[in-house]
Order: sequence, then structure tokens, then C-alpha cells
Amino acid sequence: MRVTALLVSFAVMSLFATSAAAANKPSATALQALDQQTRLLERVHSMVVAYDGEIIHEHHQGGPGVASPANIKSLSKTVLAAITGAAIEANIVDSVEQPMVDLFGEHLPSGIDPKVSEITVAHLLALQAGLERTSGSHYGAWVASDNWVNDAITRPFVDEPGGEMLYSTGTSHLLSAALTHTSGETTHALAQRLLGDPLNITIRPWLRDPQGIYFGGNDMQLSPRALIEVGELYRNNGLVIDESGNEQRVLPEGWVETSWQPRGTSRWTGDGYGFGWFITQLAGEDVYYGRGYGGQALFVIPERKMTVVITSDPNPPSPGGQFQQRLNGLVEGLLTLSTTSSSTGAR
Repeated sequence: MRVTALLVSFAVMSLFATSAAAANKPSATALQALDQQTRLLERVHSMVVAYDGEIIHEHHQGGPGVASPANIKSLSKTVLAAITGAAIEANIVDSVEQPMVDLFGEHLPSGIDPKVSEITVAHLLALQAGLERTSGSHYGAWVASDNWVNDAITRPFVDEPGGEMLYSTGTSHLLSAALTHTSGETTHALAQRLLGDPLNITIRPWLRDPQGIYFGGNDMQLSPRALIEVGELYRNNGLVIDESGNEQRVLPEGWVETSWQPRGTSRWTGDGYGFGWFITQLAGEDVYYGRGYGGQALFVIPERKMTVVITSDPNPPSPGGQFQQRLNGLVEGLLTLSTTSSSTGAR
């Protein structure tokens, strides 16, 4: 009798666990409401939602389709972080503590500040190099320079390496240059070989600087469906899992947990920032997201087994930071309605 009772108890607990997991799946009502709210944002092009590894919803209302490459702007920083993690797993880079100058080797420009030797891969990933920013009001002059790398690396220090998060695409571009110099491959070649091939996605060539270094942290071209795969890679702790359950490690063990630890704080949103990912809470859930100019976004919500991609018009004028908050609101509404619908359905 005792064995029978234990078996019954275990079965009931398993049923509750299954029901709880299923309860997080967005309902048709929640997805319809998401579409309605998305239509109010004319700038948005596409919305893709994946649950537990499967795309369950796609909405397209302009621009490239969900299977077509789109300019993801600074969401490229999140993808570049994944490429860097894959390069560490492939033993191209030793670790995040490796100094940037080691990766540059003989390609370092002369006359740089000795403090540059203190900048590590981790500092580049977390935008904590300490160098004067190339973004914002400095951006136009930087991309108009005849050598983006030299311009970025010779800027004055405004903080110590590892100090305040200073949002700067020049810092990400130094990471792209470091990957190119240490590997002998272009950043695009690394991206396709180390990330694209395992994820079964195509990463098209994108803009290069005057010296041929692929733009680090901007203008990458990925489809919304491809971005879902990047998000799922992180949701699965750096593993690619095929339909048969076979696992391939793409990112180092512990990489995702480390990437999602806040190392700095955005001065505009107050959200934490790790290795290429912002960290926030929506509808009471921990949410990790990458973002790009104009309304490009990738959200991963691990506890809900959910990944969401939004692409928008990447062209000026910028809708401003408030638009990102509206995108956050779309995801928060989806999470809230999914919980409400599940609770109602369980009665």
C-alpha cells in the first residue's frame, strides 16, 4: 500500500509539474492580443515567438519577411558576444580575461596609451573599456575617419578599464578587430563557421571598415527566424539540441550564466548589462534582451521557455528610447496574458 501511495503521489506531482510547464505557453488569445498591439506600432516589421524550442507565432506587417535578412543595427552586439563565446569554445581566444593587445599582436597602432594593455575581452564585451565613446554625438566623425580601429583605440580614457559601462560601438569594433587578427579569419567567416553552421542559419556579409574589418556591433544582417536560433542557443545554455536529442556545445559551459550577470548599468534605462545582453524584469520574470537602433530586439525569458524577436524600420529618424519601452511592453503584455489565460483555463 505504501508503495502504491508513493507511486500515486509521484504521478500527481508529475502531472502538476507538466501542467505548470504547459501553463506558460502563450494561448491563442494572448497571441491575438499581441498582434493587435503590434499593429499599433507602424514602425515594427516582424514579430516571432518561440516556445520550448518551437516557433509558435509569426506576425509580419512590413519590411523584410520573417525568413529574410534584416539590418539588426546594434543588436549585432549581442550576436558578436555569441561569436566571441564560440571563439573561446573553439580555443581561438583563451578566455574573457585575455588582454585585447594579445589578440591584436603586431596590428596594434603605435603611440597608444599604455593603459590599453589593461583592456580585456570581458571589458570589450561589457562595454567597459574606459575609452571615450564613439557613439552618440561622436558617431559621425568616427565612421567618417579613415581608420575606425585606430580612431577608437587612441581615444582618451574617460574611466578605468572595467569601470562604468560606456555604450560605444567603437568598443565592439575593437572586439571584431581582435577576433580577426588573432584568428586570421574575418569576423564574418568566424560568425558563419562557429555560429551559423551549428545553428543552421545563414549570416550574410555586412559592412566593413576602410581596412576590411567587419563592423563590430552594428549592421549585421540576420532574419528574425535566425535570431530566434541565437536566442534559443542562450536559452539552452550554449547547446544546440537536434530533433533526436543530440547535443553540440557551441558556447563554453557557464558562458550564458556569466553573460547574464550585470557588470554595468545603462545610463538611459537603468537596466543591467552583461556580455552583450541587457537585463531587466517584465511581468515578474527575469528577461534578457539585446536591442538595436529603430526597434530591433531579441528577448529570452528562460523561466517561460520563451524567445521573442522583433524587427522594425532601421532607418532614421530614431523613435528614441521610449520606443524600446513600448517593445518591452509588448513582451510584458504577452507574458501577463499567457499567465492569465493559463490560470483561467486551469479552473
